[in-house]
This record gives sequence, C-alpha cells and structure tokens, in this order.
Amino acid sequence: MMVVPSVVGQNPDQYKLPVVCFSIILMDLIAGILGIQAEVAQNKAQSLTVWVVECRDPSYKAFKLGFAAVVLLSMAHAISNLLGGCHCVRSVEELDSVSYNKRLAFVTLVLSWITLVTGFSMLTAGIMANSSSRKSCGISHHRYLSIGGIACIIHAMFAVCYYVSATAVYREDKKLNPSEPTMNTPGFVNQPAP
Repeated sequence: MMVVPSVVGQNPDQYKLPVVCFSIILMDLIAGILGIQAEVAQNKAQSLTVWVVECRDPSYKAFKLGFAAVVLLSMAHAISNLLGGCHCVRSVEELDSVSYNKRLAFVTLVLSWITLVTGFSMLTAGIMANSSSRKSCGISHHRYLSIGGIACIIHAMFAVCYYVSATAVYREDKKLNPSEPTMNTPGFVNQPAP
C-alpha cells in the first residue's frame, strides 16, 4: 500500500473553481454545438417551399440533439447558480454601496438568466417543431435551433463570470468578517440551515 504524503497548508478547495468553470464551459459549448448540429439535421429533412410557406418533415435526429442541448444548458445553469450562491442586490442604493465583485456577480447573474431563457426558448421551439410525427407547415427559415445553440455558447461566458465573481464575493466577505457566518456561501455543503 502506497501512502501519498499531503502538502501541509494546501487548501483542499483550491481546485474547485477551475473544475467548476471548466465543467460549465464544457457543458455549454457542447450544448451550443448540439443545437447547431440539430439545425443542420433539421435542414437535411425533406421539405417543400412555396413562397414563404414551407412544409417540412420532422427530423428525429434534430429532436434528439436539441433535447440534449436543452438538458446540458439547464445543467450548466444549475451548477453555476447552486454552487455560486445567492448574491442579489435589493435596491439602487445598495448597488451603489457594494463592492465591484458583488456588482459584477449581480449583473452576470441577470445576464445568465436572460441567455438561459433565450436559449431554452429557442431550443424548445426547435424541439417542438421536430417532435410531431407528421409534416408541419409554416413560415420558413426560423433557425430556432441554431439561435438556441449560439445562446448556449454566450451563456457559458456569463455563467462562468457569475460563478467566479460570486466566489470572489464569498472570499471578500470571509476576509472582512472571519468570525461571522456569511449568508451567501457558495455550494450546498457550506449553506447554513434555515
């Protein structure tokens, strides 16, 4: 049996930030690629276009790829928000008095939610167009799946920025008040009981 000596003074949480950031980026990038690939698969499906009205057979491959993109986008958002903690600003006066990191956390939290809603809505609309078993007719060239895929990639930037700034806020609060428990502690394990 081989025993690996531990380094004295090494922080066990030092790898948490890069691992979480990498996983958020990876999930969002894969979701974006899957959304764009779903659009490609949908465009390969048989269609008939007359002026601006298009009748298209649903693509089961586009449905599966779009659904996988929605799941990955939701998982990435859940990880960034649950592990980042809650850093809300309740008023304009409070926004003026908080640190730069808390402002950044608040702004990127709002932007990550906006991109989540945009990406989720677009991908869901693309999934619904490919979920039926019969032809659907409507205005052509929606590009819902590719727009949703691009929103997933943009979401990666905001979600990682939120997680990093939320972690910085937590560390600032811990330095300023080392004896007091913080209310906005990131992660499940460190959350105080209600």
